[in-house]
Amino acid sequence: MATEDVPAVGHGEPRISSRWGQERRLEFIDFRLQWDGRINRSALTDFFGISTPQASADIAKYQDLRPQNMEYDRSLKVYVRAHEFAPAFPVSQPSRYLNELLATATGILPRDATFVGWWPSVAVAPFPSRRLDVEVLAALLKAIRSQEGLRICYQSMSRTEPTSRTISPHALGFDGFRWHVRAYCHLRDRFLDFVIARILRIDGTEASGQLQERDSEWHTTVTLKIAPNPGLIEAKRRVVELDYGMENGELEFRCKQALLFYCMKHLGLAADSGVKPEEQQIVLKNRAEVERFLPFRAP
Repeated sequence: MATEDVPAVGHGEPRISSRWGQERRLEFIDFRLQWDGRINRSALTDFFGISTPQASADIAKYQDLRPQNMEYDRSLKVYVRAHEFAPAFPVSQPSRYLNELLATATGILPRDATFVGWWPSVAVAPFPSRRLDVEVLAALLKAIRSQEGLRICYQSMSRTEPTSRTISPHALGFDGFRWHVRAYCHLRDRFLDFVIARILRIDGTEASGQLQERDSEWHTTVTLKIAPNPGLIEAKRRVVELDYGMENGELEFRCKQALLFYCMKHLGLAADSGVKPEEQQIVLKNRAEVERFLPFRAP
């Protein structure tokens, strides 16, 4: 079977692309070595449904790319992770591994759809899930792709009865708990977030008349600078710095302006609430700058 040469990743070297094929199987080998500490041909044949000779060729290819990453253990009859191991693919990073555990623990993915081999015991703090109407979501996706407007029946928190309105959706957003559709509201004459679960039905299509490029809040990013709460003692501030991976006592990250309110709310940064430092362990260093970008939200 012909295979495409894949360059290794290192300092100053090109990144490895991720595609279905041998490159995907090389990612699998890298992932299993990183998190299981071992790989053999049967792991590849079972997961990808390939032949034993092809699995052998894949392992040999990986050895060519990263010869220092694994050694053959004759007693176990498997390749094991070497002390000099360094992951070759982004798929082997801790965030990917933990996200796969999370996705399976919450029922989003079946175990056999992930690269994880050995499974630790995992539990997730539960929260109520919101049921979404299949037809509503399908209509939203079609409208986004086709750049169409939709007539919807929407139940907002600000009104006791549902209202009919036309929206022109262009993106989806997740606030950490709920899915929203970002859309131009023809009733309010502005771009807003609509909670998808509150769209009761789709009543038809309309001409959009609005371009997503006009949604400045969606296309504007805001930099937040967080630091340990100064009310904490020094030892506890160091723990907070470790938790968030802060450098020099602070961390910067970026957020779309349209999602800024939700981000600040989840981090407890929406307002100076006066809670105990142990309960609100981080503070927003550039609050005055950030609050200028807080968007209008209620549809």
